[in-house]
Amino acid sequence: MAEVTLVEAINLALARAMEDDAGVVVLGEDVGVNGGVFRATAGLQKRFGSERVLDTPLAELLISGLCVGMAAQGLRPVGEIQFMGFLYPCLDQLVNHASRMRNRTQGRLSCPMVLRTPHGAGIRAPEHHSESTEAMLAHIPGLRVVMPSSPERAYGLLLAAIRDPDPVVFLEPTRLYRSAKGEVEDNGEALPLDRAFVLRDGRDLTLISWGAALKETMAAADTLSTEGISADVIDLATLRPYDEEAVLGSVAKTGRCIIVHEAARTGGFGAEIAATIAEHSLSSLLAPVTRVTGYDTIVPMARLEQYYMPSVERIVTAARKVCQFS
Repeated sequence: MAEVTLVEAINLALARAMEDDAGVVVLGEDVGVNGGVFRATAGLQKRFGSERVLDTPLAELLISGLCVGMAAQGLRPVGEIQFMGFLYPCLDQLVNHASRMRNRTQGRLSCPMVLRTPHGAGIRAPEHHSESTEAMLAHIPGLRVVMPSSPERAYGLLLAAIRDPDPVVFLEPTRLYRSAKGEVEDNGEALPLDRAFVLRDGRDLTLISWGAALKETMAAADTLSTEGISADVIDLATLRPYDEEAVLGSVAKTGRCIIVHEAARTGGFGAEIAATIAEHSLSSLLAPVTRVTGYDTIVPMARLEQYYMPSVERIVTAARKVCQFS
């Protein structure tokens, strides 16, 4: 057991997967010699060789296309896209090929690939380095979308993603890469995909979030507890397919729900969760489902970045409002 950061947990999981399965290949811009833009792949090329840890040209469409081809031929490629804002050229391969491989071949072929990319704002980077467009990816049938919020979950979920027979986009919260440490045992044990994690048990309110926004969500739950408001905190972790049972079960218990995400409000994944609650748990609600989100604008430059992302204060204010309903 070691105390590691989230980015170190990613590195441990990649190394473990490559050690356990000779078919796991890592590729991307600068992932080899330099160890990746955030050093998530540091040391892997030296350990496993340049045939399994490949530096690619500056071409995201190439990276995703290589992943599809390798996966179709029995390998388990893990591609890295340096920032989520650079992911858009990959959509051709993700939408038209990776996500459809199993359906197109009537089950003869699957596409066991992972595309990793940093996600979200908070490191004072330019706009294309701060995207939160997970809802766009979650809309693609046949594609899994996973986002860890701690070193422990990063390690276990990445191992599960690499071992999954179908394509996974693995979103890594950039501002959590080195902000905290957690205890990770490098034992090769995966965590289940498609399952939410209940981080805190409560009776008055359900707080649902994922990725970096869990940091503010947990802090808000701490503040609310001092005011006598007890909150369930759910880390969704897998967005597609997400754990509806955990969400609906919590809402049935508390009767109130706030969904927190960094992405822009309109068409954000929180709207999908709110619609599911409205369809299946309307009679359980004591208050309207509320969203605390980013704004419908491009992520601003560094000086205004903190005003864009959901804050503890905004979450607490929303919680006080919904708890007025009885």
